Amino acid sequence: MKKSSSEGNSTHIYSMDKFAGKGERSESLIHNSGGRNKRVKFSYKCDVCHDTGWILIPQEHMQPLAIACECTKAKKLKSEWKTSGINTEMSTQTFSNFQVWNRSSKLAKDVAITFYNDFNNIRDNKQNSILFCGQVGSGKTHLSVALAINLLDKKIKVVYMSYRDVITKIKRNMLDDEYYTKMLSKYQTCDVLLIDDLFKGKINESDINIMFEIINYRYLNHLPVIISSEFTVDRLLYFDEGIGSRIYEMCKDYIVQIEKEQGNNYRLR
Repeated sequence: MKKSSSEGNSTHIYSMDKFAGKGERSESLIHNSGGRNKRVKFSYKCDVCHDTGWILIPQEHMQPLAIACECTKAKKLKSEWKTSGINTEMSTQTFSNFQVWNRSSKLAKDVAITFYNDFNNIRDNKQNSILFCGQVGSGKTHLSVALAINLLDKKIKVVYMSYRDVITKIKRNMLDDEYYTKMLSKYQTCDVLLIDDLFKGKINESDINIMFEIINYRYLNHLPVIISSEFTVDRLLYFDEGIGSRIYEMCKDYIVQIEKEQGNNYRLR
């Protein structure tokens, strides 16, 4: 895979299905039928809660404490994705469905798959994120979503953030401190955050401040991000050096920068 390195450092800017299935577990139970014991097998999608959605934690001298199983949290997360317009169960935005039509698109796909394969080894590092930037219509969102769906299948919680929609919603409710804090926390603290179309539309100081709070928290706590943006690294730095430089450092090993030319726009083929 060809990549260019910035002088004096190890930064790699690349400029040119599903891997996990659902596991099932069979459990044998004794069933009394007509006075005779009969062994019956059941299959569960979740072998922790047996598809109830809840786990009972024993407590001394008290009723057991019921807590939500991780599978329930995963279902809620996928429901939130669906509300955003992406059905993770039926999405066609997968690695196998990504159409490679030139060298740039092939490189973008290769880097995305490399990032996925490396993820478990790098997720706690400072350089644990990926940026798809540049030409519109080049498949940046497709590959970002494909990555996220594969991580979700590995039970890694990925939160989807449609930049323009979320920023607008947060700004409308900035005077509600409880709502503002809750919304920011959702995007600051999740396992992996997918930011789609970063800085799309007209940008003002409020946009910058909100994004700085989200990016800076994740930067300081080594929490991965998957970012798509039509703007190059230089343009992101121009909008705000604090945000741009943090994104650059987090993604420096996996930056896919696609040249702005019509040949790289799949929609114009």
